[in-house]
Amino acid sequence: MKSRLAALLIASGLNAAALADEVSFQKDIVPVLKTRCATCHLTGQEAGNMALHPRAAYANLVEVPSIEAADMLRVKPGEPNQSYLLRKLEGTHLDAGGSGVQMPLGQAPLDAAMLAKFRAWIEAGAADN
Repeated sequence: MKSRLAALLIASGLNAAALADEVSFQKDIVPVLKTRCATCHLTGQEAGNMALHPRAAYANLVEVPSIEAADMLRVKPGEPNQSYLLRKLEGTHLDAGGSGVQMPLGQAPLDAAMLAKFRAWIEAGAADN
């Protein structure tokens, strides 16, 4: 998995370390959650039991236990490989004991550049910035 992501980053000309300093939850992550995730995860009553609209997303993701993969948090600050959200977005959630399908449901997977931003945000501590 790491080598696959590294190859994608190299192919897209991205540097994860450089991204970590630049990624903002509000500027980079929230717009994706709003347009690609909140349509299915709006109230918290839907699958996954989490609201991902802009005002609720951070509180429903960071340091919150996953309901699909035991012993994993949805977002574990500093630990992208231990963050179930990233696993669901990358399609590696089944390897982590998860269930269901890759997110976003019924849409094309996020591209390598956007996955790199999620990874860098988590790796840098998943700040609410």
